[in-house]
Amino acid sequence: MPSVQITSPTGTSAGNMELPADIFDCQVNVPLMHQVVTAQLAAARQGTQKTKSHSDVSGGGKKPYKQKGTGNARQGSIRSPQWTGGGHVHSISPRDYEQRTPKKMKLAALRSALSDRARENQIHILSAIVEGDKPSTKQGVKAVRNVAKGKKVLVIVSLNELVGWFSLRNVKELHVVSPGQLNTYDVLNADDVVFTKLALEEFLNGPRTGKSASAVGRATDAEVGA
Repeated sequence: MPSVQITSPTGTSAGNMELPADIFDCQVNVPLMHQVVTAQLAAARQGTQKTKSHSDVSGGGKKPYKQKGTGNARQGSIRSPQWTGGGHVHSISPRDYEQRTPKKMKLAALRSALSDRARENQIHILSAIVEGDKPSTKQGVKAVRNVAKGKKVLVIVSLNELVGWFSLRNVKELHVVSPGQLNTYDVLNADDVVFTKLALEEFLNGPRTGKSASAVGRATDAEVGA
């Protein structure tokens, strides 16, 4: 069972935390991670591309000239693909790129990604983003940089830690998500993964369910987005 040091916002040690081996020390499945990340990126595609086919282009209802006697190739419409202003031969229509990815596959891929980062000592834990109740981007970035030296850093902050959210939400090189938003792509795309202690506990305990959880989530999202 891997153990990670908990660091305070000032950079001092605040103890150690044991990480469960079934999440942070399991066998890495590279093909599975590739499949899940590919599906995630495909689902993010907009899919709203559209070009007009022969039947979509307006006009062209009249035969441009008679069938025989002109010496030209026979034509039925000036909106055929070979004409300027005509439709596309193989027109593109709006489509859904989403791929079916069962929940078990997503969870297994996430465990593989977290295990890989843990073996490379790229998992870090902060007791909090800043000290006190006042948001501070300067202090928040300093706290993260005390443990994470990579260029791209994924920071997982609990939705109940609004001071932490307000401190880091405008920093370009830091990608801040909640425990429920943690996914394989973000973990693999980051050089370092930083949890707050509360966020890690929430992640390990699993998502809350029921109407109360939905109400808390909506209220917190509104405050974070304010």
